Amino acid sequence: MIAGMIIHPGQSALRIGRTSEPGRIYLVTTCTWNRAPLFRNHRAARAACRTIHSERSWRDASCLAWVLMPDHWHGLIHLRESELPKVVEAMKSRVTKALRAEGRVSPVWQRAFHDRAIREDDDVKAAARYVIANPVRAGLVARVGDYPYWNAVWI
Repeated sequence: MIAGMIIHPGQSALRIGRTSEPGRIYLVTTCTWNRAPLFRNHRAARAACRTIHSERSWRDASCLAWVLMPDHWHGLIHLRESELPKVVEAMKSRVTKALRAEGRVSPVWQRAFHDRAIREDDDVKAAARYVIANPVRAGLVARVGDYPYWNAVWI
């Protein structure tokens, strides 16, 4: 246990041997602590979105598209010179600080995250459409435009 968090033995092992490549685009998913629907709360969701949307949250990368779901976040991250875990941790840390300013005391994010490199022959805009259509697939809204917590650089 680290600072009140239970670390399962397999979590850190998931990243062993994984590398991130500068210039590559990654589809990233990270979940809230214990998959709590933290972002059903509009105030928390808006604070998180302001932070995610800020370019200061992406110093070593660009976030091409993202969606904030009630219990997780999906994003397409175009990596520059940094390593993907550092970029994701920095974003999660900034969101956590924003929510602390709103009064949250419990953990916000799971420690681990899932990523998949987008192959060069994959259509990045199709991947972005997949990301932002998540609320529709989850049954939260009928149309993407009805969901307030997403963005894409093409819009």
